[in-house]
Amino acid sequence: MLSFQKLDVYQRSIEFLAFARRILQRIPKGHADLVDQLRRSAQSVPQNIAEGAGKTGRADKARYYAIARGSAMESAAHLDVMKIDELIDDEHYAVGVALLERVVAMLTKMIDP
Repeated sequence: MLSFQKLDVYQRSIEFLAFARRILQRIPKGHADLVDQLRRSAQSVPQNIAEGAGKTGRADKARYYAIARGSAMESAAHLDVMKIDELIDDEHYAVGVALLERVVAMLTKMIDP
């Protein structure tokens, strides 16, 4: 296991990615743009965490962690849209947002220790 894979923030971001993929399988046709946007933002979070963990400079690490945090927030906005459009129920929405809140909180501490 690589060092970044041991990070709680990385593990929670992978958990959210798996959650998002399960949700996206249930979205009816006609919402391809939203499906693509959530898929991409959810993937971006662990990818940027991994890339940031691989950097040696503090500023480089912080930049990638900030990108990951932005992607997590974008993912939350996509969940908001899905809830408004009644594509996701309240329970799934709450689970997704709770995961993202945890990820964002950890990334914030990693960016501004």
